[in-house]
Amino acid sequence: MKNINLKYLLVIVVFFTSMGISNAQKVKKATKKTTKTKTAANVQSSIPTVDTTPVVVTTPPASIEPVKIDSLPIRAIKKSLRADEAVESVALNGDRTPLAYENLRADDAAYRQKIMRELDCREKMNLPFMYSADADNGNQRFISILLQAIQDSIITPFSDERFTTPMTIAEVAKMVAGEEIEITKYDTLGQITGTEKKRNDINLDSFYKFHIKEEVIFDKESSRLFWRILGIAPVKNMVTSSGVDLGQSELFWIYYPDLRPTLAKYEVYNAKNFSARMSWEELFENRFFSARIIKSSMDNPRDLLIESYSDIRNNKLMQLMEGESIKERISTREQDYWQY
Repeated sequence: MKNINLKYLLVIVVFFTSMGISNAQKVKKATKKTTKTKTAANVQSSIPTVDTTPVVVTTPPASIEPVKIDSLPIRAIKKSLRADEAVESVALNGDRTPLAYENLRADDAAYRQKIMRELDCREKMNLPFMYSADADNGNQRFISILLQAIQDSIITPFSDERFTTPMTIAEVAKMVAGEEIEITKYDTLGQITGTEKKRNDINLDSFYKFHIKEEVIFDKESSRLFWRILGIAPVKNMVTSSGVDLGQSELFWIYYPDLRPTLAKYEVYNAKNFSARMSWEELFENRFFSARIIKSSMDNPRDLLIESYSDIRNNKLMQLMEGESIKERISTREQDYWQY
């Protein structure tokens, strides 16, 4: 009986011993496998990799100098922060557009002449050209309206009466206010800190003469005489820095058909009837201005101004009478075309 119990005990011991050995072998295999994995991972990570992502090299921005914008030496007019009138005329003026011209055929033009006039704002009929009040749309002088339209790039100035060469704003500023002057700058202690270039302020009242180029046409289809304005040029008496008087000079020319939409938005000063103001476009089309003829293509093969005629060069009265004679001849020619 004792031998049987010893046999069973020995079998049990052998069984548990074999189980322990097998478990130890499994743990050993797992440990070896993990070690191999870690080793492979370490070896793989040690291989240098190439980054294929493109590298963008950013360079520091260069110092950008401010662009100098040409401007005319005109005074900026502040807009009113409240309604400065009791009626709603601002919106009405902004919507005004000039009427289209009646089409004139070259075959129907029985008579055509080029005329140039000189308008002097000091005459009583032309005083609205010098109206010096300020409004939300700027100063109301006629020269100020022209300069503001040039400043806003609404119209293009030209250097000649045939409109062949456009002018820049800087060139117009040079003609209006002269060359830039170098001025020394000082600090609060009176020490020189540098220099800057500035132009002299302009006196708008010094522009009181304008040249008006127009064409007179007798249209036989409608039996009417048409006066069509082609261009307007401000005139200024030019004097050098040494005091030499160079005489009158046209500063620039504006093509009138381009200017009509702008003139339609400005009202003309009327000292007698404020409720019946007209626009500048209406003033020119209805010819509510006074101007004398200074040049005509009639009997003028050398294309001279009347003041350059040799026989009346020094006689201002005869020059004025010659202009009136041209006007009379045009009127007579119109009457000759009528048939009764």
